[in-house]
Amino acid sequence: MPARIIETNPTPFRKVAIDPVTLDIIENALRNARIEMDATLVRTAMSPGIREQGDAFPMIADPSGKMIVGQFGSFIDGFLKSYEGTIEDGDLIFLSDPYSCDGAISHANDWLVLLPVFKDGRLIAYTAMFGHQSDIGGAVPGSMPIHASSIFEEGVRIPPVKLWRRGEFNEDLMKLVMHQTRKPDWCQADLNALIASCRVAARRVIEMAERFGDDVYVSATEELLARNYRAMKALIGMAVAEEPVQFEDYVCDDGKGYGPYRIRCTMWREGEKVILDFAGTDPQSAASINFYLNENMFKMFFGIYMIMVFDPQILFNDGFYDLIEVRIPEGSLLKPRFPAALSGRTHALGRIFDILGGLLGQKTPEFLNAAGFSSSPHLFYSGWDTRQSGKREWFQLFQIGFGGIPGRPLGDGPDGHSLWPGFTNVPNEFLERYFPLRIERYSTAPDSGGAGLHRGGNGIHMTYRFLADGEIAIHDDRWFVPPWGVNGGLPGARASKVLERADGTSEVIGNKVENVPVKAGDRLHFITWGGGGWGDPLERDPELVGLEIRQGLVTPQGARAYGVVADDAGVVDAAATAALREELRSRRGELKLFDFGPGIEVLRARCEAETGLAAPIQPVWPEVEALKEAAE
Repeated sequence: MPARIIETNPTPFRKVAIDPVTLDIIENALRNARIEMDATLVRTAMSPGIREQGDAFPMIADPSGKMIVGQFGSFIDGFLKSYEGTIEDGDLIFLSDPYSCDGAISHANDWLVLLPVFKDGRLIAYTAMFGHQSDIGGAVPGSMPIHASSIFEEGVRIPPVKLWRRGEFNEDLMKLVMHQTRKPDWCQADLNALIASCRVAARRVIEMAERFGDDVYVSATEELLARNYRAMKALIGMAVAEEPVQFEDYVCDDGKGYGPYRIRCTMWREGEKVILDFAGTDPQSAASINFYLNENMFKMFFGIYMIMVFDPQILFNDGFYDLIEVRIPEGSLLKPRFPAALSGRTHALGRIFDILGGLLGQKTPEFLNAAGFSSSPHLFYSGWDTRQSGKREWFQLFQIGFGGIPGRPLGDGPDGHSLWPGFTNVPNEFLERYFPLRIERYSTAPDSGGAGLHRGGNGIHMTYRFLADGEIAIHDDRWFVPPWGVNGGLPGARASKVLERADGTSEVIGNKVENVPVKAGDRLHFITWGGGGWGDPLERDPELVGLEIRQGLVTPQGARAYGVVADDAGVVDAAATAALREELRSRRGELKLFDFGPGIEVLRARCEAETGLAAPIQPVWPEVEALKEAAE
């Protein structure tokens, strides 16, 4: 039974004509209200993940729940379909369980606040925001256990509940939730920040409606949705063919020694509608790398990618959803069955964007992006420290790292950057002030970006020296299957993690590990992957390569991938460069549209020699094998 909206004023909104100036004013006022939500959040949150890195996503929606401004698309449709309660003036909904909202949020660390906005007895809008909590209890600090086999190991699960009911605050509910976390001070401050951000946006909506009139405001939001529909309809007709195209990529492993896991998508157009079918994606994992992908969220991913590649001036919203149909097999890595673990879904989430690039670029290679932002590298460091006050005090760091952005049609991929435009790095000074560690190196990893006419962005090499005994955990990917290059560009380098002990010994550790003990004086080299290259590397300006040698982005040895011969000072030998390029052209063969590297089985055979880690074992699903045997 869907949610029931309680309105004391039954008068429907009247559709009115909106002149372009009024539409532009309301559009930009909504855009500014969304920015004000972010500003409110960072001023009042406490956890580094939200306050410093911006790991939170705001939204303002129309009365039906369609996003007008935001980032991740509307999750309200999934919520309304599964929420069996009422929605009234003065309510504020709070939830974190992906299974209770059709995957509207994709793991329990994301706490979602949903505020229905009423004016004169009528629901006129929704404001909402969700943000990643640094700890929600569960098996490990940070609440993202790699080895979890069910969501019950991943901390507190909050079904849709009313934290405020008709204007009355449920203090006992707040106490109950905060009792589950290792960092109640952070979590309560962050939750209050989410709520404050939603209330700020609600005030701005009411102000707009009072200034222009309720009917004008609602009609303007309808026109913004309709305008996006028209724009996306044109883009789909231009970029998506009726003939199906297919693309697949892999999550490297599950942290339990098995992998890689395939994600496959087929895309085609039927009339005005684009179909995206994930048939052929591997079944769900027994570990936590499953990604409960909400169909509407993927529609927004598709729309964001289309708009950013083809027409970045469009302010995207949910107006185009009717033009997209998403099919995700039940029981797959992207639609796991309850109670599958979900906390490590970030790798599949990142890979979705690589797959979208591979799909959309096949018809128009000039718009094709290489692979990059293929995961969201996480570091967890926790323990007890006595340095500040002489007393044992619990510390707990959750930090998101960055990799290389892919080479693009218009230029190089940024080095050590996040694909999410709102994400920022935690300042090293902040880390050193509040946690027992020192940052001894923070630089790009030279040569990690794939060579190309447009170079893939380099990954990051960050060296942490730990000052207190504790434990670390790492969540990363792209250590086994490299980020691919396009249009002749080469793959980017893979990620690696090296733990250097205070006694002088060192070891390569996995990219998905937890409960790794560290001692004061140990150092961790946290190296992320680079983006794939775009275009023929032998066409890149040799002097630009020489400049990048001087900047520390490319080494003299790495310059040879561009056919450039230069010394340590970046001085290019023009004659030797011309000769090397001629030699490379003569023996390389035809340029590849996609360069995936040597292939899975070759990577598996070379894995230990190249990475220092054992190759993942190909997972086997009994039900899949049974179907194969039946077909034979």
